[in-house]
Amino acid sequence: MLNILSRRRVDTIGYDRATTTLVDKNRGIFMRLCRLAASGLLISLALSACVPSAVPRSPAEIAAVQNAAALADQGQFDRAAQAYLALAAQTPSRADHYSLLAAEAYRQENALNRAIPIVAGIQRKDLTDDEPLRLDLLRAEIALQQHNAPAALQLTTQPDINAPENLRPRLLNLRAQAMADTGDLWGAARTRVEMDNFLQGIDRSQNRDQALSLLARLGVTPLKQRSAAMQPGDTMLPWVNEALGRLGVIVAQAQPNLEQPVGTLVPGSNASVREGYKMPAHIALLLPNSDGLVGAASAVRDGFFAAYFQAADTHAPRATIRVYDSGGNAASAIKAYNQAVIDGAQLVVGPLTRNEVMGVLGQSSLPVPVLALNRSENKSLPVGTTSEFALLPEDEGAQVADHMIERGIHNAYVVTSNDDFAKRSAAAFKAELLAKGGQIAGNAQVGSDGVNYGGAIAALNAGGAGTDAGIFISVRSEQARLLLPQLRVARITLPVFATSHVYSGNDNATADRDLEGVEFCDAPWLFDAQTGLPNYQSIASQLPSARGATAQLFAFGMDAWSLVPYVDWLRNHPGSYLPGATGQLAADTFGHINRVMSWLKFQDGIARPMNGSLQMDNAPADSKPTDGTSAPAAQPANG
Repeated sequence: MLNILSRRRVDTIGYDRATTTLVDKNRGIFMRLCRLAASGLLISLALSACVPSAVPRSPAEIAAVQNAAALADQGQFDRAAQAYLALAAQTPSRADHYSLLAAEAYRQENALNRAIPIVAGIQRKDLTDDEPLRLDLLRAEIALQQHNAPAALQLTTQPDINAPENLRPRLLNLRAQAMADTGDLWGAARTRVEMDNFLQGIDRSQNRDQALSLLARLGVTPLKQRSAAMQPGDTMLPWVNEALGRLGVIVAQAQPNLEQPVGTLVPGSNASVREGYKMPAHIALLLPNSDGLVGAASAVRDGFFAAYFQAADTHAPRATIRVYDSGGNAASAIKAYNQAVIDGAQLVVGPLTRNEVMGVLGQSSLPVPVLALNRSENKSLPVGTTSEFALLPEDEGAQVADHMIERGIHNAYVVTSNDDFAKRSAAAFKAELLAKGGQIAGNAQVGSDGVNYGGAIAALNAGGAGTDAGIFISVRSEQARLLLPQLRVARITLPVFATSHVYSGNDNATADRDLEGVEFCDAPWLFDAQTGLPNYQSIASQLPSARGATAQLFAFGMDAWSLVPYVDWLRNHPGSYLPGATGQLAADTFGHINRVMSWLKFQDGIARPMNGSLQMDNAPADSKPTDGTSAPAAQPANG
């Protein structure tokens, strides 16, 4: 039986990406996501001799059935179909049963046209078990091939359908195509989302791309209307938001639901067994060693190995790490990835830059799972074994908006610098604030040159702001130190909220006294605000890359290592999270690792963690997972 499943023929896909429909020019008709249905068919072919009948089977009939099943097992579907047709002619009492098997064999041969007259002659009422449903699925496929989508829709949406798990993906796939071909794009997309949990690997990725393409075809305005009407827990909400993102719309971000930390002890086990922990034996770390990227890559690498060796006193499984130069461009990153695969890597962490990530994730197949250290701009979602982890300005902007709303502040005055981080964080801030019922009361921008911000302050027109107003700033620390005193001179004393860029990376009570009262979000480890992690000051005193401008990247590298044994668990268990150095880390529907940061406030010139921040201040000490290994030193390699 295992041989039958492993050697089955896989259906091919004819997919027109411009119209998001399956077209009949490819005789395979359906995607490889029909594997489960195909395996169910072959099981039927192999076990057809076991079908009960009032008329006993003769030894000759049993031998003929076994021969037909063997032909199917060998991939000789045409000959198997002919053998079943011969059986149908010889045994009238089981003619419909054998005719169905013959038609299904022709379908596996990608010869659906030859199945049409056979299907037309089958009496549905004489079929048993799952055979009526299998007949309906064949009829639906034929209807779609003949451009009769209404008939296919009727066959796949009957109220009494109870499809077994092996036929469920095929049923949903046919239903989705029929809905799309009849103009019900929303219904087709919902059906593909329902199909998502039945699939994995490339099948799941292709289905997800089709679901999002269907939603995108609805257009921006209808999608916005649906999004606004949905409850936070609606399963379609992340799909709608993802589709809007594909259309260039910045949407509100659903904050991770942090219910259970990973790595808790498994009841009844010894102390080394932690829930969700799965460590690959060989890991490849892809980082660029090219001009302009060395500093950032070194900080990430140092953080990665600091966390790696810090956990070496545990009894967790060991891993070997090999570092590859990803080159800083797509071609070099692909070369490094392929070399890591050849060298036996079981997980690839990296690459780091966006172009590198787009190159690696843009390949037609990824034989080894990837934990990418950036977000790709590719419209197609990565395959199901890929996760993307990044320090995004959008995350910070959205979380500042949420924090202000929680504080009862619904009117925001926005001040930004003119760099990319500021623009992206401000766009996300505005989208999130508006989605939560707030409004933007004023906007201003400060340049990188000059010290007089009077014009920008006047442009805010915040003199008559009420008590439910606040100021959002996305500027560097040196700009903030100039802006805040000038706001006070202008008699604007509204509370100020900021992104992490307001903090220079080092405590400077004298210089930062001008930032008194400013609240901002940042990585908890930098302020020793996360239990279970090594002391920040101890590491920063020894490693220059852990302090100053690269401190966040060092923490990012720590989290990249900590995610390694839990990334699959996070993806498959909504509500689980990893207490990390850059924040509480959780995976969304599409494999994006999102983070909930800590909230800090400048008091007497020092940034201090706030009580009631978004971080889990009271998390037990043993909730931090034991990720580490006592492994050999890293082996540099040229990818």
